[in-house]
Formats: sequence, structure tokens, C-alpha cells
Amino acid sequence: MMLEPSIDSLQEKIKSKYTLVTLSARRARELKQGSAPMVDNPTSSQQVGVALEEIQAGKLTFSHSDVIQSRTETT
Repeated sequence: MMLEPSIDSLQEKIKSKYTLVTLSARRARELKQGSAPMVDNPTSSQQVGVALEEIQAGKLTFSHSDVIQSRTETT
């Protein structure tokens, strides 16, 4: 079974597998709570799959400053 988008193509966008998993899980929670997908006509019926499609399309990104900001907000 092939997964789309592939992990190799996703890692061209986000290098760390840990970051990729964390980002997609957070976005999947947002989708589950009612957020609209940022891609037109997602092929996946699962929220994690839609989040991965958003990453592949360049609609969902990560920057190091996001981590710094979230750490300072929690303290």
C-alpha cells in the first residue's frame, strides 16, 4: 500500500520526521474541530491525510520561531 503524499516528498518540505508528525497531528485536531481544509478537494477522508496534503501543497509550514513563541507563551 502506497501512502500519498510520500514521506520522501514530505521531508523535502519539513526535514524532521518528528516535526512532520507533530505538525500534522496538531493540524488534524484543528480539522476535527471544524477548521476548513486549506487545499481544494483533498483526496484523503482522514484528517491526518488532509494535513499531510496541506504540507505537501505548501499551505501548512513550520518555522523555528513557532517553537520559541509557544515555549514563551506557556511559561
